[in-house]
Amino acid sequence: MPPVKLRRAVTALAAAGLLTGSLAGAALAEPAGGAPGAVVGNTELPAELWLDGTGSARRLTYWTRTSLDEPALSTGAIFVPAGTPPPGGWPVLSWEHGTVGVADECAPSVAGRSDRDKNYLSTWLKQGYAVVATDYIGLGTPGVHTYLDGRAEAHAGIDMVRAARAVDPTLAAKWMAIGQSQGGGAAVFTAAMATRYAPELDYRGAVATGPASNVVEAASLIGPQTPPIPSSHLTAYAAYIMVGLKAARPAFDADAYLTPIGKEVVTAAEQMCLTAQAAEKFGSITVNQLFSQPLSSGPFAEYAHEVMDVPLTGYDRPLFLGQGTNDTDVFLPLTLKLIADLETHGVRPEVHIYPGLDHSATVAGSLPDSMPFVARAFS
Repeated sequence: MPPVKLRRAVTALAAAGLLTGSLAGAALAEPAGGAPGAVVGNTELPAELWLDGTGSARRLTYWTRTSLDEPALSTGAIFVPAGTPPPGGWPVLSWEHGTVGVADECAPSVAGRSDRDKNYLSTWLKQGYAVVATDYIGLGTPGVHTYLDGRAEAHAGIDMVRAARAVDPTLAAKWMAIGQSQGGGAAVFTAAMATRYAPELDYRGAVATGPASNVVEAASLIGPQTPPIPSSHLTAYAAYIMVGLKAARPAFDADAYLTPIGKEVVTAAEQMCLTAQAAEKFGSITVNQLFSQPLSSGPFAEYAHEVMDVPLTGYDRPLFLGQGTNDTDVFLPLTLKLIADLETHGVRPEVHIYPGLDHSATVAGSLPDSMPFVARAFS
């Protein structure tokens, strides 16, 4: 974001009360952006948004970096377990969430979380881990959320750890990334970047379930020729991909690919969270109706590969990948290709395939395997 626009955005946040006290003044004096992880807003998280097992919780606004290494603001929440921290502080899990939408009101630190995610994160809290949970850039902060922009999401997740430790001295330097779906892909990006991006922290590894990967390869099958698959989720995902890629790389002409109906859906998706409302809105529109030309044609792939391709090198800590065989959001073959590509590059993730589990069920279904994995990494 250019400095003038960024200054206006920060001014708006200060006026809205999202930047507090001297922090607001400091942010306004620094229109080019603060250091990654620098906190510019710190408020108590409303009690109704706490996870079971929380002793204290805060909502932060902090600086991070886009995938083009430009300064940007993100928000997120800190959940600290009840009780006395262990020697050295609470080990930290940085939660990178799955698809919620791209509108500001979809940010989990404002909108809350699904029962699935609350139960999952509460399980980790009760095991003695602090949970820090980024909303990602553009969900509740200036600009449009760059959906599936893996480096930007990873930056936000890593800088959330920095921000949380800046305001809570009970948090340890040792940390891991955990994520599901969109956040699973973000956690894999994080695993490839964490040590180099934040060498002052003690990064230990990552857990990713149903990880978004090989997105461009899957998207290349989409176009007017795609069979009319009745799936509101697929339609919403396709719309979010177009919104996110345009936001991440403004030179990309999304409209060139869209039908009039597609343009209407993408415009609606910018303001709609992935809820029952979206399912009702998109339920009668199949993904092929969105597109006037295949995504395999033109410059889509060139832009999307740069933004969405999971790194295949840079992994220096353990990586856990969990995938359900009945997942119809992130298909098993996509994750198997990711595993094969990683192994071809010398990366040996710990892989768990869950027969009969779908996208959502894999989150809790992976816990008997991921909990000992995390305990070993922190030991």
